[in-house]
Parts: sequence; structure tokens; C-alpha cells
Amino acid sequence: MTERPGPRERLLTAARDLTYRHGVHVGVDAILEAAGVARRSLYQHFGGKDGLIVEVLRGDLSAARYRQVMDAAGTDPRERLLAVFDELETITEQPGFRGCRYTAAELALADPGHPAHGEIRGYKDELREIFAGELAKAGHPDPDLAAEQYLVLVDGVLAHAVTRPEARPARAAKGLAELMLNLAGTPSNPSPPR
Repeated sequence: MTERPGPRERLLTAARDLTYRHGVHVGVDAILEAAGVARRSLYQHFGGKDGLIVEVLRGDLSAARYRQVMDAAGTDPRERLLAVFDELETITEQPGFRGCRYTAAELALADPGHPAHGEIRGYKDELREIFAGELAKAGHPDPDLAAEQYLVLVDGVLAHAVTRPEARPARAAKGLAELMLNLAGTPSNPSPPR
């Protein structure tokens, strides 16, 4: 017989699912009902809905998933970076795909003081660092700028796949990423053509 998860885990599971499907403004009552817990448990474990949202974002393993995909692609930084788009194509074709949880939360939470903003920005910074490290290994002349561009491509895929999945944005973005990677090894200030 399997032991039922405790109230904290059930709240996290319910909130993770409902906030992804319906956004971070999903009602507390819906989360409590899905979790099968009393309101008191929400306040006891998370201090309220804002704390629960922060924990959902903190506990998401998206950055680890990017690392796993890249590690599975081998040691060549170029192949590691391009593997991200193959994975994004798989993700965006899944039934129920609703885009990036972090971007959706950032856009929905109008209060600049909401504690979730720190988690969201921390996640995006972590991805940027992962990409910058790989781009530096690939010999890109400006890995920091290229990492920002790479993040724009990833965010673009995740957003575009919600509105136009038939366009296969991950494949289109992979072509742009290849162009960026072709800059690796070129001088950072090439001489203008004569």
C-alpha cells in the first residue's frame, strides 16, 4: 500500500498543475479542493497563496532539465546548445503545453513587490549563465550577449508554440541558433570589408 503524500506535497502538486493550466490567479479554493486539504494547511506550510506560488516556481526543475538535455548531447558545446531546441520541439508538441510557467507568472503578477518575481528572474539568470558558459566553450566572441540572444530564442519558442504550434517554432529557432553558433571562433571586431 502506497502512503498518501502529506498536505504540503499535495498543495504543491495541485498548485503546480492548476497554475500551469489556468495561470497564477487560479483561486485558492480550487487549489485546496484539488489538494484535498484545509485552508489552515496552506497558511501553515506556505504562509498563504503567494508563498505557495514561490515554492512552486522554486521547486520547478526546468533549469536542471536543460542541463540534462545538454549533458545527454555529449561534450561538444555546439551540439549541446542545439540539443536544447530538439527538446523544446518535443516539449511544445505535448498535449496541454501552455508555454513557460515563469514567463506566464511574470506577466500575470502585476505587483512588482510580489516575492515570485525574484524566483522568476533567478531562473532566467540561471539559464543565461548556462548558455553563456556553453557559448564561451564554443569560442563565441561575445558569450554574454549571445546568451541573452539565446534566451530570447528559447522564450520566443515557448511563447510562439502556444499561439502558433503548427509553425514548429523550435525548428525555426534552431536555425537561428546555428547562425549564432557559426560566429564562434570569429574575431569580436572583424575588419570591415574593403
